[in-house]
Amino acid sequence: MSLPNYDPWSIIDQMRNEINKAVSARTGEESAVVTADWTPSVDIKEEDKQFVLLADIPGVDPKDIEVNMENGMLTIKGERKTEATEEKEDYKRVERVYGSFYRRFSLPETADAEKISATASNGVLKVTIPKVEKVQPKRINVNVSE
Repeated sequence: MSLPNYDPWSIIDQMRNEINKAVSARTGEESAVVTADWTPSVDIKEEDKQFVLLADIPGVDPKDIEVNMENGMLTIKGERKTEATEEKEDYKRVERVYGSFYRRFSLPETADAEKISATASNGVLKVTIPKVEKVQPKRINVNVSE
């Protein structure tokens, strides 16, 4: 007897894809989100001098990740490649998702786009976005003229 493969989250993924398609059609833009096969989980935290973005990307080769910054938008895209499996292997359940991913984030004006860096370690992508140093107000002395 074989058990049916039931994924309770698949209906939510389908709904998200349909919404993305509708938004893309309305704006006239082709959105890469619609073609994404999976979405990595992301944490974003703000520190005193920087923003730090942590994305879970287990099984993704860092060479297959692109991080871009353009017009205040940070884009992360990449691909987790499918492992070669033999047809005679009898999988009972497959939950790991393979394929491309695509995430976009709007950055605040305080982000320093020129100094963004990214590293990948142990299945986590870390993007560090330094903040622009605040310009300190300069006091101008008023001279008394006689």
